[in-house]
Amino acid sequence: MTFQEVYRRGRQQLEKAGIDTASFDAIRLFQHVFGLDRQALILRGGEDCGPGLDRFQSLIRRRAAREPLQYLLGEWEFMDFSLAVGEGVLIPREETELLVYAAAEALRKSRGGWEDPARAPLALDLCAGSGAVGIGVSALVPDARVLCAELYPQAMYYLRENIRRTKKWNVQAERLDVLDPASPRTAAEKLGAERVDLLVSNPPYIRTEELPGLQEEVRCEPDTALDGGSDGMVFYRAIAQLWLPYLAPGGVAAVEVGEDQGAGVRALWEDAGLADVRVLRDFNGLDRVVMGTGPSGT
Repeated sequence: MTFQEVYRRGRQQLEKAGIDTASFDAIRLFQHVFGLDRQALILRGGEDCGPGLDRFQSLIRRRAAREPLQYLLGEWEFMDFSLAVGEGVLIPREETELLVYAAAEALRKSRGGWEDPARAPLALDLCAGSGAVGIGVSALVPDARVLCAELYPQAMYYLRENIRRTKKWNVQAERLDVLDPASPRTAAEKLGAERVDLLVSNPPYIRTEELPGLQEEVRCEPDTALDGGSDGMVFYRAIAQLWLPYLAPGGVAAVEVGEDQGAGVRALWEDAGLADVRVLRDFNGLDRVVMGTGPSGT
């Protein structure tokens, strides 16, 4: 069977299964197995496919059964790097890049008011998952020390793997429960400081009752990374009550939110005493990030 025949049959199988992105998914899986991109497929499509046919067909069947493409590839792009992903960890999304860029920019600006702007910033990434957010902050603020807090072993595996593959040695992985009142003190001790300059998080924020209605691929991701409780606000309240008191004066707190949660999280941030609280919208015009700063005396 030729490369062209293998690819075409795989694409057609995905189309029959109702995969909206059949062509894209088929070429990504084809490249993953055979090492040939679309241009190479055009040039070498008439050649015999050789070894790899069974593996490719297996991946196509799994994708047709709605297993996420990202899990099948074992990695996914986020910002300028590729992160390891798989069962048990949330897949990084392009929308989350707004959180990283906004948080890093706000942190850089806040340094101008420090007594010692040359001091290395201290950052906490809560509910870190794959480490996309914390590693992204480290890439944009290279001298920052970042502690990524994650509770679940499978996600922790990918977090540590991504620190290794991106070589962000100033990023530290710690197994911590964000909902545990003792965790903020533990995190501060790990960083060797009383306060931190940045709190950032992409926490679970989907309402429990909405989980069964999610896209099949999303339902393959861990509930622990999706379920934000009955109102989707459990983790935001915990961050406001337990973690914001550890934010330094002038420090930055930024979280990703669902499209209908901007106002609610903004109110939480304001009630917690943060200043300059604002809601940022993503490229689809939807509320995506809420951020604010710790005022003097926080």
